[in-house]
Amino acid sequence: MQIEAINPFLPVQRQQQTDAADGTAADSRFCDLLQQALAKVNRLQVAAEEAAVSLAAGEVEDVHQVMIAIEQARLAMELTVQVRNKIVDAYQEISRMQI
Repeated sequence: MQIEAINPFLPVQRQQQTDAADGTAADSRFCDLLQQALAKVNRLQVAAEEAAVSLAAGEVEDVHQVMIAIEQARLAMELTVQVRNKIVDAYQEISRMQI
């Protein structure tokens, strides 16, 4: 496997344009995936809050459904925090690498 060196005489801007052209589609898909996941977590949080308010107001009598909505929101938030922690750990590990 041959590794190509970066040409030191290429202008930095031109090199960045080349790199951006190669990874634009992958970056936008990853960004879209994160946005969709965070939107879903937000929807679960809002639904849990609405269910709790409805229960407190006496509009809903099914406590089980309210508890299920709250647990789904809690688990989704916990997963989001864990993913964020892994991303921060990975970033810190990369920043400690010596070039």
